[in-house]
Amino acid sequence: MFRKLAKRLEEDRAMAESSIKQSVARRSMDEPLTTLSSSSGPLAEELQCSICLDAFTDPVSTPCGHNFCKSCLNQCWDKSQTYNCPLCKENFRRRPDLKINTALREVVLLIKEKSGQSKSEVLCDICDDDIKMKALKMCLVCQSSYCQTHLEPHQRVPKLKKHKLIDPVENLEDHICQKHDKPLELFCRDDQTCVCLLCAVTDHRNHNTVSIEEESEERKSQLMKMQTDVQQMIQDRMKRIQDLKSSAKLRKETSEKEKAESIELFTDLIRSIERCQSELLEMMEQKQKAAEKQTEEFIKELEQEITELKRRDTELEHLSHTEDHLHLLQIYPSMSRPAHTSSWTEISISDTHESGTDLRKALIQLQETLEEKLSKTVSPELKRIQRYAVDLTLDPDTANPILILSDDGKQVTCGNIELEFIDNTKRFDYCPCVLAKEGFSSGRFYFEVQVKGKTEWDLGVVRESINRKGMITAAPEDGYWTVFLRDGNHYQACGSPPVSLSLRVKPQVVGVFVDYEEGLVSFYDVESRSHIYSFTGQSFTEKLFPYFFPGDNEGENAAPLIISQFR
Repeated sequence: MFRKLAKRLEEDRAMAESSIKQSVARRSMDEPLTTLSSSSGPLAEELQCSICLDAFTDPVSTPCGHNFCKSCLNQCWDKSQTYNCPLCKENFRRRPDLKINTALREVVLLIKEKSGQSKSEVLCDICDDDIKMKALKMCLVCQSSYCQTHLEPHQRVPKLKKHKLIDPVENLEDHICQKHDKPLELFCRDDQTCVCLLCAVTDHRNHNTVSIEEESEERKSQLMKMQTDVQQMIQDRMKRIQDLKSSAKLRKETSEKEKAESIELFTDLIRSIERCQSELLEMMEQKQKAAEKQTEEFIKELEQEITELKRRDTELEHLSHTEDHLHLLQIYPSMSRPAHTSSWTEISISDTHESGTDLRKALIQLQETLEEKLSKTVSPELKRIQRYAVDLTLDPDTANPILILSDDGKQVTCGNIELEFIDNTKRFDYCPCVLAKEGFSSGRFYFEVQVKGKTEWDLGVVRESINRKGMITAAPEDGYWTVFLRDGNHYQACGSPPVSLSLRVKPQVVGVFVDYEEGLVSFYDVESRSHIYSFTGQSFTEKLFPYFFPGDNEGENAAPLIISQFR
């Protein structure tokens, strides 16, 4: 069967060549021709075929080591009774089996790409060597390319019409079975490869083979689905880009606003300092001038008193030597009275101690101004982070048995009797602590807890994998980011090492803000709108849960911890 098929293909090929020769003979001598350049770029001589004097197209090597275009060499041997090298004329006893020199082909293509001529035109194999027309189609049966004129027999002769035509390609061998030199017309689904008719009845006899067109259509549907998926991925990424741009724009606007606020704040602070300095210097200058004026007046008064005393001294000197006894007795009463002078021992001038007092007062006033400005900066910050407020509910499955939770899960206090609970891996069995049901593994969140009337409490967040059995060490490396109150007035952040906190006002409501991606946990006094403490530069890899420790219920600590609700 296949011998007949092969014979028929050879007959068809011979008929095609005969028809082409007849068509060429009938072509009018005055028919216009398009001349193509024989050179496609500045290629080295070693990369040119010595037959067509153009860059190699599907280069093949002869046994003697010379390289030629496959089509050029086949044309030479098809027209000759012997097989020899067109360059060195070495004869071969039989027609060599030509294989594409893929390495040389890649070099030629690479040089063409660099010279901007990566896609050279496929020329007609039937045209004369000196005038090559551009190929319009290729025949996989004849394994030749044809221009419009030489393609005419394939469009007219019935047997040739059955041949498979494709658009011109440089790598025609990719469409031909290298084993049987036949067109690749079928696809083996078992081996996922293209095969010819002979392959289908030999190496792939019992395999599932279909026509290339059928498999191509099926693959096209898969490609369309893939394309849809890719387009969706593109849309998702474009949306992500838009989200990132919007986020970056918002972040830039927020940053610019914060920078403007910071500049305004520091400008205001500088003005306050300068104003305080100016007022202090002006006050010191006025006091200095007043002191100088007072000194001048004192000196003037003293000089007047000295003048008066000198006059009296002169009079006393004169009377002490007078011979007029009657006159002396008559004037003595007035002279014996003391001169009208001030008591200078009771008069003093301001010293430097008063200046030091003025400076201290000015610094105290400046400190109050700075604290007022600082409170104004924390206020917008707190207002901004309160937008991330979340609704929390205490998780009874994590509560130590001694804790008492309210029915709504918003309050916790420490009882006197340990309640009966089923133990589980989530429950604190030694320390009287409890977690919220809600956990967070990304983004930002904020919650507030009322601590009014308490002398002992712990608040913060913990990671999901913390140790809940036995004694607990509260530190960031152990998964705890908390602050606490002990003995009514001792506040501390559970860092490594712990950090004592000095708070001017005792917090009544504590706000806790977490930025998961930034690794930030901050605590605020909500009523005074002041910052308490922040853990920064942390690395969160697990879900975080709000953490509560109400302390024992002795004395003044009986009040519960109450989770604030946001509307």
